[in-house]
Amino acid sequence: MTGGSPRIPPSAGDALDLLPLVFARPADALAGARAVLAGAPSSHDASVAHQVIGIWQRDFGDLTTAIGHLRRARALAARSGSADRETDVLSTLGAALVHAGRTRQGMAALETAVERGSGLTGARALFRRGYTWWVLGGHREALDDLRRAIPALRRAQDTIWTARALTLRATVHLAMGAVERAEADFVAAERLWDTTDQEHDKADAVESRGLAAFRSGDLPAALHHFDEAASRYRALGTPMFVLHIRRCGVLLAAGLAREALEEADAATELLNRTGGQTTRGAELLLIAARAAIAVGEPHAAIVRAGTAVRLFSSQRRDWWQAHARLVLVQARFAAGEISGRSVRDAAAVALRLAELRAPEAVQASLLAGRTALALGADAEAERHLAAAARGRARGPAFARVDGWVAQALRAAAAGRTRGVLDACRRGLDLLDEYRMTLGASELRARATAQGAELALLAQRATLAGGSPRRFLGWSERWRATALAIPPTRPPDDPELLRDVTAFREISSRIEAARQKGSPAPALEREQRRLEKGIRDRTLRMRGAGGTDGHRFDVDLLLDELGDGWLIEIVAVDGDLHVLLCGRGRVRRFAAGRLADAAIDADHARAGLSRIAYGGSAARLPILEAGGHRLQESLLGPAVRHLGEGPVVVVPPGRLHGVPWALLPALGTRVLSVSPSASAWLRARRIEPPPSRDRVVLVRGPGLATGGAEIPPLAAGYGEATVLENGTAVTSAVLAALDGSRLAHIAAHGTFRSDSPMFSSLGMDDGPLTVHDLERLRSAPYRILLSSCDSGRLQPVGANELLGLATALLPLGTAGIVASSVPVDDEAVVPLMLALHEGLRRGLSMAEALRDARSSMPGDALHRATGWSFSAIGAA
Repeated sequence: MTGGSPRIPPSAGDALDLLPLVFARPADALAGARAVLAGAPSSHDASVAHQVIGIWQRDFGDLTTAIGHLRRARALAARSGSADRETDVLSTLGAALVHAGRTRQGMAALETAVERGSGLTGARALFRRGYTWWVLGGHREALDDLRRAIPALRRAQDTIWTARALTLRATVHLAMGAVERAEADFVAAERLWDTTDQEHDKADAVESRGLAAFRSGDLPAALHHFDEAASRYRALGTPMFVLHIRRCGVLLAAGLAREALEEADAATELLNRTGGQTTRGAELLLIAARAAIAVGEPHAAIVRAGTAVRLFSSQRRDWWQAHARLVLVQARFAAGEISGRSVRDAAAVALRLAELRAPEAVQASLLAGRTALALGADAEAERHLAAAARGRARGPAFARVDGWVAQALRAAAAGRTRGVLDACRRGLDLLDEYRMTLGASELRARATAQGAELALLAQRATLAGGSPRRFLGWSERWRATALAIPPTRPPDDPELLRDVTAFREISSRIEAARQKGSPAPALEREQRRLEKGIRDRTLRMRGAGGTDGHRFDVDLLLDELGDGWLIEIVAVDGDLHVLLCGRGRVRRFAAGRLADAAIDADHARAGLSRIAYGGSAARLPILEAGGHRLQESLLGPAVRHLGEGPVVVVPPGRLHGVPWALLPALGTRVLSVSPSASAWLRARRIEPPPSRDRVVLVRGPGLATGGAEIPPLAAGYGEATVLENGTAVTSAVLAALDGSRLAHIAAHGTFRSDSPMFSSLGMDDGPLTVHDLERLRSAPYRILLSSCDSGRLQPVGANELLGLATALLPLGTAGIVASSVPVDDEAVVPLMLALHEGLRRGLSMAEALRDARSSMPGDALHRATGWSFSAIGAA
């Protein structure tokens, strides 16, 4: 909290000082107003005090209480005989009534205030009515009032109110898509705010700049401004409901729908608990409905959007009601409710949004077109899709994609394959440029979800065209793109480094408490707080822009394969297609269903886990039978055309957890896995570091065998850097890994499906996370992760993967060996020793792993352990 105890105003002039204090130091203003009322104030001073309390309650507390204080303030103003005082309170009361959903009464009060007001008081009344028009969605009316108010405020040299009016006008410009005009007003307002001590107003200005950054397509800047605004609001002790709404919009655009839904619901609960503004409650319901659609909960979205429609209708907020109707129609479509009425509803919403000049009209037209296509009404679909396609020419990149989707759908309906591919290419190129502005690998990965439909449309078109090479090219176009270049290296931010260190310490204390069987809820809350802070700072990192500079070349792939094979498995509309690449050809084969393969893969993983944890050897035949089923569903007839030689498997994201060595046709081969064919080609081009003897061996705490493979490996490598028994701390491990030729880490692995960037390896001082690995300047050329789950990856976005292994690939790691399932620590030791023996003989990771598997005993435990590990990459 800034400032000290408020000065108790003894006179009318001093009492008025409390009004600007509401948005400078809100708590001090509230305390000062109560102190005035505790004395023997004049009617004038008492009116000011009740108005201050009313404003505070309106914006930060209970709305019913606010209206009561403002009515009392108006009565006292009338008793004081000051017409200006009564007009000022009346306009404040009008805005509060509108926020309470009593729109007709509120606007009537504002009309009266504007009619009665003159000079500075009249200009402030115009500002308040303009603000209220903005709340209602009447953007042109808001601009009209501000056009009249701003010159009068400037003439009166009222710095605070002029800055407020400029900030509001900028916000209205943003709602109407006039980003450049908004920027000019924000700059002018900031110059004025810098001359004041209006801390809450300044926080609001920072928040508004975040909105401007979002509208211009700069998500990292938007998140940065919103985080700064939130920090300022917290320091002032005031809630931030509008900020929650705006931030949720950015989270949705960034592909973080679950986070957006949780934030919107938490803010709604707080608003309801405090009796806050019903207008903001309706807006929170609307953004929560959008988020519910994005997370695959359309029925929950229908409930929220329907409630929002009714609330906006009762509040006479036509602009907002039109947007809520759009989300309601989208939710019904997502729930499978498709009918002629759906088309009419979407078309009506599109027409109304177009009349309001809302950018979301494109989404409504696109939805009407989709629905018409689903019903076979091609002519009507063309009309709506043509309207939506016009959106590809304006707005930020992530908004223009809808226009390119509409254009691709138009071409597909007309049977124009070239038109489909052109629209898909241009839309994905647009998203490429946008994606490269994002510095965080998580945001890059999640942002690909926006291009998933374009990639699918292109795959359908090339699949129908019958060219396996073109089908491969388009299947690669939007696969594992987040791994194409390294993420932006986290800055040397002292606060970030402090939080990372604290997170590691707290995590260690929680683990120690768990081992003792003691719950640690306070520590867990602090861990979640630190985790959120680290993630928030990482998400707002900026990318370098441009493109990754690489395009997939089928001929280059076939040349690099030599006598080997690459099997790319592609899922299109739930069906699996196998692209068998090798011997100068690309051939396509139909395989099974994605859903069936995923179930078979889960059963196989579960079987491996049971054997690892002491399961009966009798499970081995069941597991082997599961491998045969997996092979049939994943590879189909392609397996019969697979000649001799090494094999690279490129599965879709959902199937990266498959234990590929369990498949009979692959178990005895030199076998590696890659997120994409492009990633495999990049790994092939990575040169080993000049120093050939940089070997790093790390032994973390708490392993059942104590990391028994490390001492013999250290003896075998001679000059290896060994970190263990208290020296395996994160800073030392990262320093040793940076630029090394080979690293072996024996440490407990923890995979976080809820937050893959916090997947970790247990070091002596706590977890080493993906965030830590991204601080490396150059990852190890080869790395072996012998712990459980170290190779597990979380599919996100279109066909992206997040986890420990994928963090290393774009940083320069050419080959990884890791497990995607829990393994038995003791059985891992001989496998790792045999694998390193092969590496010392000059074998590749895949060759060494193949030989290590074949050297293991034939019992169920050792065979299952061998199947559990995969070689990832090309080294």
